[in-house]
Amino acid sequence: MTSTRDYYEILGVSRTASPDELKRSFYKLARQYHPDVNKEPDAAAHFKEINEAYQILSDPDKRAMYDRFGKAGVSGAPEPGFSDIPFTDIFESLFGAGFGTRTRTRRGPQPGAHLKTTLTLEFEEAVFGADKDISVPRLETCPSCKGNGAEPGTTPTRCPQCRGTGEVRRATQSIFGQFINVAPCPRCNGEGEVINMPCHECGGQKRVQVMRKLVVKVPAGVDEGTQIRLQGEGESGTSGGPSGHLYVQIAIKPHPHFKRDNQDLLYDLSLNIAQAALGAEVQVPTLEGDDLLKIPAGTQHGKTFRLKGKGVPNLKRSGRGDFIVTVHVTVPTHLSEKQKALLREFARTLDNSAPNEDKNFLDQIKDAIMGS
Repeated sequence: MTSTRDYYEILGVSRTASPDELKRSFYKLARQYHPDVNKEPDAAAHFKEINEAYQILSDPDKRAMYDRFGKAGVSGAPEPGFSDIPFTDIFESLFGAGFGTRTRTRRGPQPGAHLKTTLTLEFEEAVFGADKDISVPRLETCPSCKGNGAEPGTTPTRCPQCRGTGEVRRATQSIFGQFINVAPCPRCNGEGEVINMPCHECGGQKRVQVMRKLVVKVPAGVDEGTQIRLQGEGESGTSGGPSGHLYVQIAIKPHPHFKRDNQDLLYDLSLNIAQAALGAEVQVPTLEGDDLLKIPAGTQHGKTFRLKGKGVPNLKRSGRGDFIVTVHVTVPTHLSEKQKALLREFARTLDNSAPNEDKNFLDQIKDAIMGS
């Protein structure tokens, strides 16, 4: 409905106001009374009144007719609605650039997707590091069309539906007037251009699937689940966008003799009862070759020995863990008559008041002597 108030009064300007003064006043009042900002019951009515006044006074011809004849001079003009408001300027002024109704250009560069793969290492490779070859399937920029999707010798053309903007606009009516919904253009998928003759190699998709061979430099000390990032080795971007990354997750095969505990290596050493009782020098296998370990006389089952710096290198700092040897004293299960006789003689010399923790082991010796 057309306002009955004077248009200059509504905008709060004089009749000699310049176009810039009119615009500044309109924006100030629009920010104050826009229904998305002002929740007062009469805000929408004020906003429509302000819009009506600005639509008449911002048009030089309509303003001249209004100055001469008043409302009668512009009574034939269609009643302005929300669709007449310059939404781009208003919303950018109210909320800043990037508000949803602002016209945007076609879709720009798009980054490529990240990829993930698993690399299985031998136990020794994880400890000491290695350079490993892997093959990764990924999308790369088409070498034929150089990523524009068109057959070489041709070029994409501007989309006739969105006229190169990459978006379509649809008007919807509400109680406050007409609003504009913006969506990606369905014909060009937001690209702003169409390909009339697709590239023979990529079919207009701009990228092709390839199997790419890469070298992964595995640092010493990686553990199960460690993730290595190869920057830029993911899928290629489109329209000049950056490539994604490749994430390589480490899996490690178990070792037949050693176990790992963070940076320490664990090894179970079997000794016979004579070695444990009398002491011995034994060769202990490590990842770097055999190492001589001196076993003192009277070594008990479960005793541990630590070889410093023979473990796993620290991944994020200098130094290495230790090589920990745990003794397991074994009792023979098959004895000759001579061995049994010697053990019986030995048993007669033993103190029967052995500590409780040794009883089980002594029982095993007794069973071996008796042949049970």
